Amino acid sequence: MYIIVGLGNPEPEYSNTRHNMGFDVINKLANKNGISLNKTKYNAIYGTGLIENEKVILIKPQTFMNKSGESVSEFVRFYKEPLNNVMVIYDDMDTESGKIRIRAKGGPGSHNGMKSMVNMLSSEEFPRIRVGIGRPQDEFDRIDYVIGRIPTKEFVILQEGIDSAMQAIEYWIQNGIDNTMNKFNKVK
Repeated sequence: MYIIVGLGNPEPEYSNTRHNMGFDVINKLANKNGISLNKTKYNAIYGTGLIENEKVILIKPQTFMNKSGESVSEFVRFYKEPLNNVMVIYDDMDTESGKIRIRAKGGPGSHNGMKSMVNMLSSEEFPRIRVGIGRPQDEFDRIDYVIGRIPTKEFVILQEGIDSAMQAIEYWIQNGIDNTMNKFNKVK
């Protein structure tokens, strides 16, 4: 079984913001694979189903970004899944808009949602996909940039990253993290 987590802030208030790239990937993945995100547990919205003939749980924590790990750690404990079967998807300002970066493990960087994940899971040993959102021109506008509405023209570019992340997750389930990094981290 695979636990796939998209980080974001509760919708609809924060939908269509750069900070909700993780939720956007989960929504699109659920829609493509016929998985209903209609259950609630551990302060999250989730759904179960099959992707590439493997059982998955798709999770959108509702704790707000900075406490995402609280919700996810409960799922991990309940299902007793190893952390290498937990994929976390989140927005990243250090990755170009429309691009993704995949890592098998590592620190949280400056992302508060990932800081919560690492803290609550007591580990950095889980795979993740960073969906690039680029940086604001003015560093003082970082908060407005990540939670502000996305202009339509830019959303088209961000959609490329969402689509790539979705494809990478499907590939990961069948081929493992090393093969997925080799395929999707190539510079295009």
